[in-house]
Amino acid sequence: MLANISQRFLQGLLVLFVLFTVTFFLIKALPGGPFKSAEKAIPEHIRAKIEAYYGLDQPVFIQYGRQLKNLVTGDPGVSLRLEGREVTEIISQGFPVSLRLGLVAMVFAILIGIPLGVIAAWKKNTLMDYSAMALAMIGICIPSFVIGPLLAEQFSRRLNLLPATGWDPLSPSSWLLPSLTLGLATAAYLSRLTRAGMLEILNQDYIRTARSKGVGSFRLLVVHCLRGGLIPAVAYIGPAFAAIISGSVVIESIFAMPGLGLHFIKSIEVGDSPVILGIVMLYGILIILANFATDLLGLWLNPRLRASR
Repeated sequence: MLANISQRFLQGLLVLFVLFTVTFFLIKALPGGPFKSAEKAIPEHIRAKIEAYYGLDQPVFIQYGRQLKNLVTGDPGVSLRLEGREVTEIISQGFPVSLRLGLVAMVFAILIGIPLGVIAAWKKNTLMDYSAMALAMIGICIPSFVIGPLLAEQFSRRLNLLPATGWDPLSPSSWLLPSLTLGLATAAYLSRLTRAGMLEILNQDYIRTARSKGVGSFRLLVVHCLRGGLIPAVAYIGPAFAAIISGSVVIESIFAMPGLGLHFIKSIEVGDSPVILGIVMLYGILIILANFATDLLGLWLNPRLRASR
């Protein structure tokens, strides 16, 4: 187990290094730059001095090494767009909003998706099964930037039940619409994965033996089926949670939330490399940690995996 953890740790470091390298050179390939916008109309000699101050006049590989060193030491630098604000300050202000949004969205996804998949598998080839999977397919096919405005129109403007924009940490009502919008697609995938996993377990010989011995439906489902049937869904939850947080950019824009999404979009528009790299590396670390946690949970659920390792 310790060797496996060490191997995964080294793999994570390699993934982060590749992610940083690819992102850095993609930023350099963007047209324009943080000080070449037509809106600012900065004179050429002043722009040259500003670029020299931030080290943007140096060769690209020197900039690469400096930025890599900054990230390794935990200091991504200062924003080029927000008048020298520290990237760590920007992330510390916006990330708690994105994290809370992602957590609530994940709770919605689990509470909706897993029960829906279990019911669909238990009622296989019935109207309930077909209806649940049809809803799941709709959730997969319709993008969140369509679902969000529809929910805001229905629950905010017409019914006046929930606020359509803004974010109040002390008011759960301001979390519901964006969290539900963000979690529906994940719930759809979870329901299909849960159904597939449960059907595989329900067809096992030991389940038929338990039924023949008169084990009740509820006990059969909860005690004998659920732990093994949830393995595919659990394997998906970790990456899905990281994807929810990193994919909240559109939702934060739709519902005017002060998360990292707005900073990320604005930074890409002007080529603010320290902010882009800081946010991308943060999301990369989250995805690696989520995958690792999922692997550990999968080992707990599946004894055969523990035996093989």
